[in-house]
Amino acid sequence: MEEAKLLEILQTEYQYPSFRPGQVETLQKLLNNEATLAVLPTGTGKSLCYQLYQRIQRKTVLIISPLISLMQDQVEQLKYLGDKKVVALNSQLSYAERQYVMQHLSMYDFIYMSPEMLQNQDIFPLIRKLNLGLLVIDEAHCISQWGPDFRPDYLELGRLKKQLGNPLTLALTATATTKVTQDILENLELNPANIVRCSVDRPNIYLDVKEVTDDQAKQDLLVEMVQNLQGPGLIYFSSKRKAEEISALLNAQTNLRVATYHADLGLEQRYMIQHQFLDDELDIICATSAFGMGVNKKNIRYVLHYHYPSDLESYVQEIGRAGRDGQQSYAGLIYAKQDYNLQVNLLEKTIPDQNEIRYYSQNPELITADSPERIQLIQHLLAKKQTEEQILQYFKQRRNEKYQGIAGMITYLTSDGCKRDEILSYFGEEKQTQKPRYCCCETSVSYEQLGLMHQSDAQKLSVQPIATYQDVLAKLFKTK
Repeated sequence: MEEAKLLEILQTEYQYPSFRPGQVETLQKLLNNEATLAVLPTGTGKSLCYQLYQRIQRKTVLIISPLISLMQDQVEQLKYLGDKKVVALNSQLSYAERQYVMQHLSMYDFIYMSPEMLQNQDIFPLIRKLNLGLLVIDEAHCISQWGPDFRPDYLELGRLKKQLGNPLTLALTATATTKVTQDILENLELNPANIVRCSVDRPNIYLDVKEVTDDQAKQDLLVEMVQNLQGPGLIYFSSKRKAEEISALLNAQTNLRVATYHADLGLEQRYMIQHQFLDDELDIICATSAFGMGVNKKNIRYVLHYHYPSDLESYVQEIGRAGRDGQQSYAGLIYAKQDYNLQVNLLEKTIPDQNEIRYYSQNPELITADSPERIQLIQHLLAKKQTEEQILQYFKQRRNEKYQGIAGMITYLTSDGCKRDEILSYFGEEKQTQKPRYCCCETSVSYEQLGLMHQSDAQKLSVQPIATYQDVLAKLFKTK
């Protein structure tokens, strides 16, 4: 289908004026019946690719997604856009609701579920009976054993795809190194020629790194930054305890509305905090990596990191939450040399030691769905007829890869050169000859120059234009 025709459908169905990079190319490949891997930056509308495909082909789309919160958010967005035939088949449904959905699967345009749910013996036969138009693997980097968000259940998707009759497939991710890309292609048996890849660069995000001597200096600097930066903002932590501690500190020392978000909170509480943030009832969220996937808040002005993540893939994913509206935004990372110890401790918790490997290799029946992911991965390797010695070698390599990820992050932190060039180089992209006006801390700029200096409520009112009655009605009834 010609781009002009696709644009006409986009404007009619969604009232968007134009496509974002990568969307047209992805759609055209799918409409040519070509299974595709689309690597499109965070915030560039990856989900539109399969949504518009469904509007054109009028066939059921099955979306595999790793998180319940991500599914729920996308279901709500689709319903808001007017598509009522959408469902997330997950543990949040009551028994009666689940039975109804299972008996009426063919009536839905979009069906969301996790890879674990797809493997359910009651669910899978029903999915096989559907005339699937498209199988979507969202957050496809979870397939890669070397990626930052690896999930053992994602490894089963290649096998399940075959058992579904190899439907047309779209794999979506925001970041993928060469190795992660190769893992995705091999697992899903996709043609390397059918990759749509856009740059990971987000030119509207200013990249900043600040080194401090210790944790107290880090806290003092963070308080100063959030008092001066115009929000809303996100602050990422590698420690749940520290996220709660800093959230309490900011609530006590500033007038900002701050909440904590991490995996130990109940699902309802996490969902409530997420929606308070989306509705501008919170100024800042202090979060672990549990927060982020699928959070479609366009006006996040800054993302700060109190702890640096374990690799640049994670960092690029997390700072990509900022500036989805295309406006100038800020990514600031505060680090102390001793932060390295925290990342090493976290890394070692994801790798089974030799005693665990030997024990579970000899007693695989003790591995359950509640076992840690590092133990479940042993089960997956055993199912592939790997010997105990091969499993030991596998985890030795995995440990080395993870240490390389930390090393790449430290190179980014300590480099005297352009931070943007460091990221592009890591992902195998060429350095830019023409850079954004506000690029990175290689050239220091103020929050005021970025247009991100915090304004008081009085200042905001003094510069706000008087709204027309059409603007008021549009805001009340969300007609825009």
